[in-house]
Amino acid sequence: MSERRAGNEAEIAEALVPVAVDQPYSYVVPDGMTLAEGDFVKVSLGSRTQIGVVWALRRGSPEKLKSVIERLNLPPLAAKFRALLDWIAAWTMSPRGMVLRMATRAAENAEDEPLRIAVRATGAPPKRPTPARARVLAALVGDLSVARSELARLAGVSTGVVDALVDDGALEAIALPPETPGGRPDPDFCAPRLSPAQEETARALREAVAARAFKPILLEGVTGSGKTEVYFEAVAQALQEGGQALILMPEIALTAQFLERFAKRFGQPPAEWHSGLSERRRARIWRGAAEGEVRAVAGARSALFLPFKDLRLIVVDEEHEAAYKQEEGVIYHARDMAVVRAQRESCAIALASATPSIETRENARQGRYGWLKLESRFAGRALPKIEAIDLRREDSPRGRWIAPRLVEAMRQSFALNEQALLFLNRRGYAPLTLCRACGHRFQCRNCSAWLVEHRARRALVCHHCGHVERRPDKCPSCGTEDSLIACGPGVERLAEEAAGLFPEARLLVLSSDMPGGTQRMRAELRAVENREFDLVIGTQLVAKGHHFPHLTLVGVVDADIGLANGDPRAAERTFQLLNQVAGRAGRGERPGRAFLQTFQPDHPVLRALLSGDFERFYREETEVRRQGGLPPFGRLAAIVVSAPDRAAAESHARELARAAHRAQAEAQGPAAQIAVLGPAEAPIAMLRGRSRFRLLARAPRAADLHAFLRDVLARAPRPKGGVRVAVDIDPQNFL
Repeated sequence: MSERRAGNEAEIAEALVPVAVDQPYSYVVPDGMTLAEGDFVKVSLGSRTQIGVVWALRRGSPEKLKSVIERLNLPPLAAKFRALLDWIAAWTMSPRGMVLRMATRAAENAEDEPLRIAVRATGAPPKRPTPARARVLAALVGDLSVARSELARLAGVSTGVVDALVDDGALEAIALPPETPGGRPDPDFCAPRLSPAQEETARALREAVAARAFKPILLEGVTGSGKTEVYFEAVAQALQEGGQALILMPEIALTAQFLERFAKRFGQPPAEWHSGLSERRRARIWRGAAEGEVRAVAGARSALFLPFKDLRLIVVDEEHEAAYKQEEGVIYHARDMAVVRAQRESCAIALASATPSIETRENARQGRYGWLKLESRFAGRALPKIEAIDLRREDSPRGRWIAPRLVEAMRQSFALNEQALLFLNRRGYAPLTLCRACGHRFQCRNCSAWLVEHRARRALVCHHCGHVERRPDKCPSCGTEDSLIACGPGVERLAEEAAGLFPEARLLVLSSDMPGGTQRMRAELRAVENREFDLVIGTQLVAKGHHFPHLTLVGVVDADIGLANGDPRAAERTFQLLNQVAGRAGRGERPGRAFLQTFQPDHPVLRALLSGDFERFYREETEVRRQGGLPPFGRLAAIVVSAPDRAAAESHARELARAAHRAQAEAQGPAAQIAVLGPAEAPIAMLRGRSRFRLLARAPRAADLHAFLRDVLARAPRPKGGVRVAVDIDPQNFL
């Protein structure tokens, strides 16, 4: 028996696998294999092999344990990164294996990088010179090495000509190093000219990065104030020190403008990270981040789980955006997890927004975060003038949705060769289609939601599950022909109206469900910037930080659309969205205007926007939260129970409610003040074929809400019969 197994003991690896389990599995480390904590291994799990990560090593009995199959050639996960994943699993009340899956999904393709072969000239003449061979050699200058197929394309010959030159000795094949996504950004490539206010703010951010300590900072600046250029200087500081920077963005797939601005500042674009990348490119970025070769990443929320080797700075751009909340699987808020990661990495984090969330603003007000402000637009440009169109007095003609005053303002803008934007946060042609003969409404077969008409596709679409059906010519209920009518406007209907009003205007509809995906969207945004369209009609994606220098007029067709629901953040979100949309106007040389069509001009949100007194809005909204014990002054957690059968979902939800009441009756201290509301049928009672019930726990900040929820789940019966239970800490969506 080897020394390793003396005394019936062996080295045991506790390997966590990326599946829905919370504890690692134990495996014997074979003789001759050296492992360390954080190493990637291949192990047997049931009847299949599985990648895992060594979470711990110990000595113990090898009996009845399978052996580690092999150690994989992947960069190990650092101890502080593994500890972060443990913390996130505990905070979100998710299995650790599922959190690991988010961090290692790309690693499955990162081990074996295909060998890249290029050719270069040796200096020896070809044995049989020909015009085609001469063109190939002429395309290679100096010590240049080029891929075989690319060289053939440049010379206008077949690859056989290149191969013949290799056989002759005039060319030689060489192996290229692995491709590094995102290039090598140069912090000194093109230093910007900053205003005095920008320079002062940038200096504070650079100092925070240089301090190599956890430093959360709120970077608040009005739209057009140059927040991006300012935090680029913090990125430059991280790069100058040899570290890495992560920039989180709510819609990375749409931000061609941002990538161009980054490349203009640093000479190279950052590595992009979003769901639209190929598996191979994701694997390269994952490995490059782990080895320190990828220096800067701009990514969607999942980029937070890249295993950076030396992270010096995290930027959360538009930190208030709801898109940072992951609503399925492991439910987390990327902004909050980014703060935790910065703390564990001992690095700076900048939370940038023109309209910060109340949670972030309160943290800054209480001194937990630093607070930097840019209170004016760059180069002294004025903020847009915002006016209300009171639809109670200035209603549109029947069948029209654009008020006459807004129509006239658009006509004036087009006469001056300026661009206009109409904003309506509804995709498609109409949110509801019904039969005027019998009243039949078209509802999704999988969800308790109306189907949205998309007239260009002649389709009725569910925006929750993606179900699509053809728009019929007659009512499926009563059979009446030509009886279907569209109720309410979407952006397609708005475009139809605008085309009739302004037949000469070049019109573009920007919506996330238009065909063509990311590439088309980026091309269209670039076309707007280049003045190829006069009128843009779009949903909320047009509000996300785009810079259109020739756009001077914004019209919000329905400013009240986000106010009429029970979401405690409804007023805050509407304020943020409308301010961001209005901020698209007047970012160039000419001043901007914004018109808000509303039935509630006296609502606090509208009053704040019209008066420009944002501080008053924040004070009033913060006080409402304080009195209600809502975040950030209290804590919320939702428990969502779903099942294919409504009765099963409701029954389990009631069992959870009974368990909660028992736990509450026995609780002491602050936990005794935790209130559990429900169960109640969710506003979207059926989603993707599953019935849903919700419970809501409200707790004071001093209470251990996680311990209370774990107690409730332990007291309740185990889910069965297709029942699923999801816990959402600090819910952002109450549907």
